[in-house]
Amino acid sequence: MDFKIRPVTKDDRPWVLEVVRGWGADFIVTRGRIVYPSEIPGFIAESSDGRKSGLVTYEIFDDQWEIVTLDALTRRSGIGTALTTRVREAAVAAGCKRLWLITTNDNLDAIRFYQRRGFTIAAVHLNALAHSRELKPAIAEIGLYGIPLRDEIEFEMLL
Repeated sequence: MDFKIRPVTKDDRPWVLEVVRGWGADFIVTRGRIVYPSEIPGFIAESSDGRKSGLVTYEIFDDQWEIVTLDALTRRSGIGTALTTRVREAAVAAGCKRLWLITTNDNLDAIRFYQRRGFTIAAVHLNALAHSRELKPAIAEIGLYGIPLRDEIEFEMLL
């Protein structure tokens, strides 16, 4: 698949919101915080004909960047890897020391994806989804592969 990676622009915000709503709301919950991905920086994977095929959003905290969302609309095509690489490059250029993210204990595909790309498990936040459900009641009790959805897994890459 042929695509380029470019920054999210103001004109892209409605599309970003549409992608995020695919997660069940206009916002996501990460480490007990509500984050609106359509309002933060990101990168888009876009084909030569202008079709958007992937999105990554991130937040900056001093010398740490958190990947907030990652969506590859065509799986196993290199889009997720390219978007993750682009965020890492931008973080390094900005003097970032740590790139990190949260996924849930049921997201086995993401756990594999991030480890294969050099991220390591930095922490497991046991029963964190109980608090997240207070902020976002739509979070299911049972996740992917029929796994009870309970914990947040924090991955990091030291830069």
